[in-house]
Amino acid sequence: MQGPLEGIRVIDTTQMISGPLATMLLGDQGADVIKIEPPGGGDLVRHLGAARGGMAPTFATSNRSKRSIALDLKHPDGLAALDRLVAHADVFVQNLRPGKADALGIGEARLRELQPRLIYVSISGFGETGPYAHKRVYDPVIQALSGLADIQADRTTGRPRMVRVIIPDKVTALSAAQAITAALVARERHGVGQHVRLAMLDATVSLLWPEGMARQTFLSDRQRLGRPSLAQDLIFETADGYLTTGAVSDAEWEGLARALEHPEWLDDERFRTPTSRVKHVEARLALMADALRARPTAEWLERLDARQVPCAPVLRREELADHPQIRENELLVESEHPHAGRLREPRPAARFDRTPAGIRRPAPLLGEHTDEVLAEVGYSPGEIAALRGAGAAA
Repeated sequence: MQGPLEGIRVIDTTQMISGPLATMLLGDQGADVIKIEPPGGGDLVRHLGAARGGMAPTFATSNRSKRSIALDLKHPDGLAALDRLVAHADVFVQNLRPGKADALGIGEARLRELQPRLIYVSISGFGETGPYAHKRVYDPVIQALSGLADIQADRTTGRPRMVRVIIPDKVTALSAAQAITAALVARERHGVGQHVRLAMLDATVSLLWPEGMARQTFLSDRQRLGRPSLAQDLIFETADGYLTTGAVSDAEWEGLARALEHPEWLDDERFRTPTSRVKHVEARLALMADALRARPTAEWLERLDARQVPCAPVLRREELADHPQIRENELLVESEHPHAGRLREPRPAARFDRTPAGIRRPAPLLGEHTDEVLAEVGYSPGEIAALRGAGAAA
């Protein structure tokens, strides 16, 4: 069945994570995503991690549902081939540092001459102007600058910590995919394309702000800076493992206190209201931690569930695939990659009842679809061979 973005063609010149993950989402939703990579090495992520069949796992999951064409955009013939692709495209995405796309000849103004209705997307680390605009960027740099590392700071020492997964790259990808879809809707309504600019820094700060920056929101307040009170490390040790649980409402707090067999907490003035429970959070969590060590995880989960208290086991990564809720959601799917062998990955998270998203094709080898894609925009076999001979394509 056709996906919701069927008929949309995306030219993807991005590398690493933020851009490729954004266009993968579009590909899963039916867009024809053509990934442009330099001959020779291609996207650096192809070679990061334990590769199988020339395919690193992060590349395989971030570049599925795409076709790959290898073009040297520094070669005039390679750039000419890109021009022909853009003339037939709806969306063009690049994540070069500001100024690099124009220098390479793939800037917005020039490509819009080829396709006036083009949605042109620029993903950067810090934005296109300012003291950091020229800097190279990876995920940890944004974690540091956005306040995310401070939010994760050690409670005892105050030392900032990084989140161990690349949150800024991924939230930028999600923001980019949503923005591209919105721009396509606007084009359908108004008939014109536009330039969408997105900085990793901006996407990450926006993600953190609602609760992570609560103390910086009301400018009339002069509260002490630091971690927001809601950002608790709600991991509790049990007799045989770990779980998470918490209570916000009075009903949840009563359920928790009774499930943990400490009804006396309900008469404690420190815990009478949501506000007082936040004020005395350290004492409350310490009491909960002491109580939860007494019994196994499964027993506590049953007790907490019976009183409708939010809770879950803390799963190890190797346990995830076998958890009954993950299985019920049919979230993880297995397939046979033609080069990397058997692999497992999550299906598209959003489900469409009329135009379903899905994994359209496995992540491609470098240049796997060069001949196919160039033929679609009018290149003859002889012309394609000439491009390869000149080193403009591979």
